[in-house]
Amino acid sequence: MRRLGLIGGTGLDEFGQAIATHDINSAFGRPSAKFAEYQVGDLQLFFLPRHGAQHEIPPHAVNYQANIDALKQLEVEGIIAVNAVGGISSATPPGSLCVPDQLIDYTWGRAHTFSMAAGDDLLHVEFAHPFDGRVRSDLLRAATAADIDVTNGGCVAVTQGPRLETAAEVRRLSQDGCDLVGMTSMPEAALAREAGLDYASLCVTANWAAGLEHEPVTMAAIEATLATAMIKVRNLLGKFFEEFPHVR
Repeated sequence: MRRLGLIGGTGLDEFGQAIATHDINSAFGRPSAKFAEYQVGDLQLFFLPRHGAQHEIPPHAVNYQANIDALKQLEVEGIIAVNAVGGISSATPPGSLCVPDQLIDYTWGRAHTFSMAAGDDLLHVEFAHPFDGRVRSDLLRAATAADIDVTNGGCVAVTQGPRLETAAEVRRLSQDGCDLVGMTSMPEAALAREAGLDYASLCVTANWAAGLEHEPVTMAAIEATLATAMIKVRNLLGKFFEEFPHVR
């Protein structure tokens, strides 16, 4: 039976009634929450809410090392990460879905590698294409099969948070070539690469980034947009989970 990890972000803190839960210990500390296990046909799925069971962990305080290490212990072959983001380019308006192919890391002070001490294995992982892999291509294939519009490709700016960006910062991100801005893709994607896990991101645009609309960004507006967009996310994931065990 194939095993897959699913990391839920803002708007996807739960995934339904699990058949089991797993409390995993990691040498890097505690993961964000217990892992919920699901069986979807011939697929064994392990779900983790990135921000904790009660959405209590801010982006900069997530223990990304422990989360990825625990998924490696569970012997998943790949990970789908759902990320709520702000839209910068015209191709990524609020409510839209994107499967990015690039990122730029603007975070600081996060534990961004498993190679932390002199005695650790030093890994210089290849990271030119941070989301490249079969999980990403299968996710796009599932979107087509489910007739769900998904933008194929785009660059995610990963900022420190938890505050939202200034209008000047968003202008800079746009000039740098970023289409989306979020706070959680790094170091998650890099750690997954170090761990040898195929990692794909499914970005959900919750709002226009700062300065791109006349009204201030509010959490109420973000939550309303995500509530609708997550229906599409769940439908897309359902199609992916249905087909993934049969794709090699």
